[in-house]
Amino acid sequence: MSSRLPVTVVTGFLGSGKTTLLRHLLTRGGKRLAVMVNEFGSVGLDGDLIRSCGFCPEDEVEGRLVELNNGCLCCTVQDDFLPTIQALLARSTQLDGIVIETSGLALPRPLLQAIDWPEIRTRVYVNGVVTLVDGEALSAGSPIGDVSALERQRSEDPNLDHLTPVEELFDNQLSASDLVLISRADRVSSEAISKIKLDIEKKVNFGTSILSMSHGNVEPSIVLGLQQEDHYAGIESENHDHDHDHDHDHDHDHLEVVTSTIRLEANIDKALLEKVLPEIVSNYQIIRLKGRCWLRGKSLPLQLQMVGPRLGTWFEPAPDRCWRPDNSGVDLVIIGFQPDSSEAIRKEIESRCTRRQSQT
Repeated sequence: MSSRLPVTVVTGFLGSGKTTLLRHLLTRGGKRLAVMVNEFGSVGLDGDLIRSCGFCPEDEVEGRLVELNNGCLCCTVQDDFLPTIQALLARSTQLDGIVIETSGLALPRPLLQAIDWPEIRTRVYVNGVVTLVDGEALSAGSPIGDVSALERQRSEDPNLDHLTPVEELFDNQLSASDLVLISRADRVSSEAISKIKLDIEKKVNFGTSILSMSHGNVEPSIVLGLQQEDHYAGIESENHDHDHDHDHDHDHDHLEVVTSTIRLEANIDKALLEKVLPEIVSNYQIIRLKGRCWLRGKSLPLQLQMVGPRLGTWFEPAPDRCWRPDNSGVDLVIIGFQPDSSEAIRKEIESRCTRRQSQT
């Protein structure tokens, strides 16, 4: 497991289902999460909904649930976000990750820039920006179901320094996303969901997954990463490919989540690997990828964390019991939808990301 804490940003308009999703992740995700909630338009309501779901022992709630009601978080980054996340990081050994539920008015990029500030960037990494969109509202022709509620939210924020039009704000949230979840998919037809996906594909980055769900019910590993760290930590297993029949709502896609492990001993070229992985993610319907790469001449392995098109890498020590190649190689855990893709991915990495001995 990485020594850096993963930070997951959940964004989307008011009423898109962010809090419902968060309650599901907190109670079903199997991780010790701290939560930062920023919904000032309904002060205390979202926090109460999170608090009441029983996601942690009563005596830990105050240290793991932070409500920021001073305005849209992207406009109060320095005043609210940085001191809050620094306070959470002070107890990082007791946490598996941090989830930020933004205001419906938030622009995600200022938060991502703040996570990269020198004070905190060596202690966290971006686990992904998850954008929720209201499938029922979009099928009716609007990205938001209750425009008047959004306008009330604007008027209640004295610190709001961006008056972005709804469509532009919607496009901004989508362009910053690593994963898009279409909520209320049970209320619209399969044909409408397909059309919504096609429209969203034009607004997101190449390789961004778009999935439908209802009632916040989505496999937690898709949003948070793997529930079990056994393979990633290096506990040996003869079965390196695991097909999991999870209780999640992919009725519109008829897809099952597949977790697989790839271990390859080869002379890996770092630059080629970082170039090829985003292509592989798209070609093989991979949602998440994590692992390590051992490079010749480097004393520490390269940590790899990927969600959608976002790839983060840094060097850090590996646990004593983890799998290691004799010289150079990669150890990857992949979450995707194609049950028989692991061998093809392994061969593609080997053929495209390795250097010949004569070149070393």
